[in-house]
Amino acid sequence: MTPEPLTYEAAGVSIDAGDEAVRRLAPHARSTYRPEVLSDIGAFGAVTALPEGFIDAVLVSANDGAGTKPLIAAALGRWDTIGIDVVAMCVDDIVTLGAQPLLFHDQITAGRLDPDVVESIVTGLAAGCRSAGCALVGGELAEHPDALAPGDYDIAGFAVGVAERARLRGPITTGDATLVGLGSGGLRCNGYSLARRVLLGETPDPAVLGSPAWPGADHSLGDEMLRPSVIYAPAVLALFDECGAAGAAHITGGGLVANVARMLGPSVDAVLRRGSWPMPRIFDRIADAGPIAPEEMERVFNLGIGMVVAVPPSELDAALGIAQGAGHEAWVIGETRPGAGNAHLIDPDPR
Repeated sequence: MTPEPLTYEAAGVSIDAGDEAVRRLAPHARSTYRPEVLSDIGAFGAVTALPEGFIDAVLVSANDGAGTKPLIAAALGRWDTIGIDVVAMCVDDIVTLGAQPLLFHDQITAGRLDPDVVESIVTGLAAGCRSAGCALVGGELAEHPDALAPGDYDIAGFAVGVAERARLRGPITTGDATLVGLGSGGLRCNGYSLARRVLLGETPDPAVLGSPAWPGADHSLGDEMLRPSVIYAPAVLALFDECGAAGAAHITGGGLVANVARMLGPSVDAVLRRGSWPMPRIFDRIADAGPIAPEEMERVFNLGIGMVVAVPPSELDAALGIAQGAGHEAWVIGETRPGAGNAHLIDPDPR
């Protein structure tokens, strides 16, 4: 008896589902296009011109993903904000160097593509790109049966920005800057492996995710853990352009101290003061549920600060006004001083 011919569908890959997903995502991508975009969805590559007005333009790029946060999205069947997270992780890296976000590519990999889920993810990607001012010019949809289970998604992205070479921000060389922290209401995408373990155990339980985020909270733990990442890029560019900010640190994996240290030159230290900003309640719940030592919390989580910008003391009032005008909570959380390229988190002065 002649066996039935094997198809790609039988092997776990649906070409039809992929085609339908692409058809749906194209309008969302086009909604982000800048005047510099010269190609359209469907080509083998994306063509984007450099913006006008640059004398000596350089490109700045970064890639990142949403970590294990998609496991929460999968448990709740809510995918519309994960794309915002992926965009934020990429554009807020490149903006620390003074780059204006220009274009973005995504990578969505699934055990089994569901066009509804893909469209929801791309809705978030487009929203993030519009917020950052960059164009979603292309990406990749991939179905990897056996490598990922049906319902599993891995989402990542790649951003390219443009900057004037002479205005690039490098390591901070001044020891007299004021450090302004821009607020992050939640975890962003960082520390989820630890947060999931202490709050949810081995497997996210929708019932637990539906419980209050903390005693007395008016929203669920699932809402809190899917809180989309803030996108800081436009505000940081304004702080560079209007206040002469010397540098910025995106607070991602590795916590506050390690990321602030990345923006320091070898002769400058940063001093950050505990208690100089309000820490969101979710971090208390995570620490208590572990229990997790304060030192470990500080190594893993942002603790409520998503971006740190070094501004001249004379521009502090203007900087706070710009940040708040862009919709960000902002606080003075420390300063730079002569040192050896280290960041320190210290207790407030007891006086």
